[in-house]
Amino acid sequence: MTTTSDAALLEQLAPTGVLRAAINMSNFLLVRGEDNNGLPFGVSPDMAKAIADKLGVGLKLIKYKGPGDIADDALTHSWDIANIAAEPERAKTIFFAPAYCEIQATYLLQANSVIKNIADVDKPGNRIVAKGRAAFELWLRDNLEYGEIVATSSHDESFKVFVDNDYEVLAGLRPRLLEDHASLPGSILMEESFTAIKQSIGCMPEKPHAQEFLTDFVHQAIQSGFVESRIRHHGVVAKLSVAPLLDSE
Repeated sequence: MTTTSDAALLEQLAPTGVLRAAINMSNFLLVRGEDNNGLPFGVSPDMAKAIADKLGVGLKLIKYKGPGDIADDALTHSWDIANIAAEPERAKTIFFAPAYCEIQATYLLQANSVIKNIADVDKPGNRIVAKGRAAFELWLRDNLEYGEIVATSSHDESFKVFVDNDYEVLAGLRPRLLEDHASLPGSILMEESFTAIKQSIGCMPEKPHAQEFLTDFVHQAIQSGFVESRIRHHGVVAKLSVAPLLDSE
């Protein structure tokens, strides 16, 4: 029997009868690839599937090239949940449940760099290359005062710009920068991280039933070990970490 609260939740999270989940295809840690039917697989799609199963509805995965495009579509109601990193700019138009996993963000430096620590990056004359509208790039714009941010359309482009122009700093997610570091002899990968990118599940604001449901779902997914099991299943241990449970949860 469907209760009034169940009906209200489904109206807020699956108004078309299926759960439409926006998936960020540019996050190679959370989306490992596509199957023979062109469907994304990875931790992020697994979280969406678990939510759809708990709601008792079908699932439609909507592929996006990047998180900025997903955030833009929040205003068009093209999706019901969004699996992207939470950050203040996006939170202006999207409600985010507590993070379920984290990815460390750091810097790659040129071989001859005089930069010794994280604080040295934010100095006049330093050019920091980063993928535009990525969560870490938005964090840099909110937190750096003196360094010049050079935004690009992809991390591949960021790496090329960093190398070709001999710019001082390349910002990115640590797992990807490990690959860049290996391919650029003499480069320096900083051990410190400037932030942890919190991967979350968002929904449209002003949907209290959906917000409560997603918050409880994430809490249970972490506490039960489901998130950790998905990280292990997709072979991204040591690249992704389970987010800590907040005291308020």
